[in-house]
Amino acid sequence: MRKAGRIAAALAAAILATGLSACGSGDGKTLTLYNAQHKDLMQVMIDAFTEQTGIKVEMRSGGDTALANQIIQEGDSSPADVFATENSPAMTLVDRAGGFSHLDAATIGQVPDQYVPSTGNWAGFAARSTVFIYNPSQVTEDQIPTSIMDLAKPEWRGRIGVAAGGADFQAIVSAVLAVEGEPATAEWLAGLDHNAKIYDNNIAAMRAVNTGQVPAAVIYHYYWYQDQAESGEDSKNVKLHFFRNQDAGAFISVSGVGMLAASDQQAEAQQFVSFLTSDAGQRVLVDSGALEYAVSDKVPTNPALTPLADLDAPTIDVGSLNGPKVVELMQKAGLL
Repeated sequence: MRKAGRIAAALAAAILATGLSACGSGDGKTLTLYNAQHKDLMQVMIDAFTEQTGIKVEMRSGGDTALANQIIQEGDSSPADVFATENSPAMTLVDRAGGFSHLDAATIGQVPDQYVPSTGNWAGFAARSTVFIYNPSQVTEDQIPTSIMDLAKPEWRGRIGVAAGGADFQAIVSAVLAVEGEPATAEWLAGLDHNAKIYDNNIAAMRAVNTGQVPAAVIYHYYWYQDQAESGEDSKNVKLHFFRNQDAGAFISVSGVGMLAASDQQAEAQQFVSFLTSDAGQRVLVDSGALEYAVSDKVPTNPALTPLADLDAPTIDVGSLNGPKVVELMQKAGLL
């Protein structure tokens, strides 16, 4: 069964498992969600929220940065009530423009501190780990780099794949910038410009590793896990490696959600954010089959995954990741 089918099929079980029941009609209210997360996962969470509250949610999907810039351009006239992303730099972009309302203390209290910015204006609700994937027929275990920074070395010329144009890889670069600083990041990107083969997205990069077009790539963990759970067609010749050791390559990217200051449905928007970060919402995420990490430390990790606590990720302020600076540096390096 393909991913969308598995996620849809998991919804009924997830609702039963979390004990959700409609606790109000919602008075005919409908929220508008600007959504950059995967649509199938978000739909499962929306359906569970509506089941619990009676509040409907209209989802308008797009890319992280495109939607963030749209919200900023729309300003007080934005029709959106809530914004949700795949990666946190887009949340920071809106936050710095004053686009969010402050979340209540109860909602913030549902999320571990490392997944909430110091402003308290949005919160993480899902997470994904950076991983190094490789074809074992082309990369032996003793050749696996100890750090993501090693991928700029001459021995990786033409041997590493990245989806440079995507928000996922740009978030990973933002972690390198936060951990290593601008000069080291600029040097690393210059090395990648010589070494990397560019792919349209994470799945294309994984397929290339699987077929031997490129020996290795950097992606997020769940693409490999999802393919393994379905057919393994695009990952049967692929192994993955977690960098750990608080390396920039062990970065945990956070999907964020916040309520917009322009919304005239603040109470309902707050309910939606609160649901996604609640134990009930986090269980829906875990049971969905999306194989992304729940951020709550009260909800067990999907048993197929290595627990977040075991990944030894670097400590990074999620509100400090600088998307515009990353784009600037990548353009200077020739990767964009």
